Amino acid sequence: MVMPDSAAGHPRMPLAVYILGLSVFALGTSEFMLSGLLPPIAEDMGVSIPQAGLLISAFAIGMVVGAPLLAVATLRLPRRTTLVALIAVFGLGQVAGALAPSYEVLFVSRVVSALACAGFWAVGAAVAVAMVPLNMRARAMAVMIGGLSIANVMGVPLGALLGESLGWRSAFWAVGVASAVALVGVVTRIPRIPLPAEKPSLRSETAIYRDKQVWLAIVVTALAAGGVFCTFSYLAPLLTDVAGLESGWVPWVLALFGVGALVGTAVGGRVADAHLFGVLLTGIAGSTVFLVAMALFASHPVVLVALAFLLGLSCFFTAPALNARMFNVAGAAPTLAGATTTAAFNLGNTSGPWLGGTVIDADFGYAATAWAGAAMLLVALGVLGVALRLRRSAGGDGTAVPAQRSRTVARSEPAKPVPGPLTGEPAVLPTGSDDRVGPACS
Repeated sequence: MVMPDSAAGHPRMPLAVYILGLSVFALGTSEFMLSGLLPPIAEDMGVSIPQAGLLISAFAIGMVVGAPLLAVATLRLPRRTTLVALIAVFGLGQVAGALAPSYEVLFVSRVVSALACAGFWAVGAAVAVAMVPLNMRARAMAVMIGGLSIANVMGVPLGALLGESLGWRSAFWAVGVASAVALVGVVTRIPRIPLPAEKPSLRSETAIYRDKQVWLAIVVTALAAGGVFCTFSYLAPLLTDVAGLESGWVPWVLALFGVGALVGTAVGGRVADAHLFGVLLTGIAGSTVFLVAMALFASHPVVLVALAFLLGLSCFFTAPALNARMFNVAGAAPTLAGATTTAAFNLGNTSGPWLGGTVIDADFGYAATAWAGAAMLLVALGVLGVALRLRRSAGGDGTAVPAQRSRTVARSEPAKPVPGPLTGEPAVLPTGSDDRVGPACS
């Protein structure tokens, strides 16, 4: 399904992967836009800002539960049909949120939307990774994550602007429209993918959870996401109440965070395939430093705005590597690998805002959320060090296999067929790969 690029001699990214990335734009806008809408939602619903922040956690909880649940439930269903159904339910969830008469109804609508979002991510990630060679996994995931980056550059700030001028409900209506556009794209551009000749086995897929590297990857992903979103979820009040900026600045700072995210995704996606652990260590360490600086200079608006950009860059620089790492260690179960990554990210998106809200409720102030986030990232670095040590003791370096090395090994060693994740047809991979798809992944 990957067409060669005759000019560069390298395979092209399938169009369907870009369509998935565009669909993720709508999902990401809904997931993150509440960071700029918490004050008006809290005022309209008669709740505190930390209580309104629980709406972010509600979405994340739905993602945590929904990713593995829907991955299992749809394991034997046609991929395109599943994607169409999930994006449709997601759009209806946005309409329900826009019409919500109470905080409780809004809370439920966020959970339902998150369930559909999680399923789309899990299935979409598995489809994207399966359509590209092993050494393009991080780039494929970078395209999908690029949808999140664009959501942060455009969708989230526009949502905040709509909330400021037309009320927070208008932002939900806008995401509903974007979801309808995404639905059209999926229906018209995602190809029909045949079911595997041999139906996937739930027992064989869940066997990945016996691998300790899978659990280490889950913990690192959750902590990396949680550390950043512990602070990002309360960025609006941090900017206005601590740095003293007018509320009109919030959308622009969110956009700046998104620009950093877009740059980080583009660079991280290209570097991670060859230097996976290097990207992980550099990105998480950078986010830790930037959060500490935000805590120290929270009352300095110029510094805080600059740090928002850098935090977006470092956070999303790491994201493609976190995704690729999970597919490398759980490649024998591509659908559950995507679901597990989604759940892990949203464990962080749940625990981070919860920890930030707890810190605020304890009267430590909004700036203290940055200290709490930095602490989570320090733990992530420690767990990542354990994973790297185990990887090296097993004789690997934790990186994906470069294309040139794959071709060399394939000529010198016998090929080993494994089931193709989408079609069920044999996919020939070199037996010497460090992170090949198959049960032997560490």
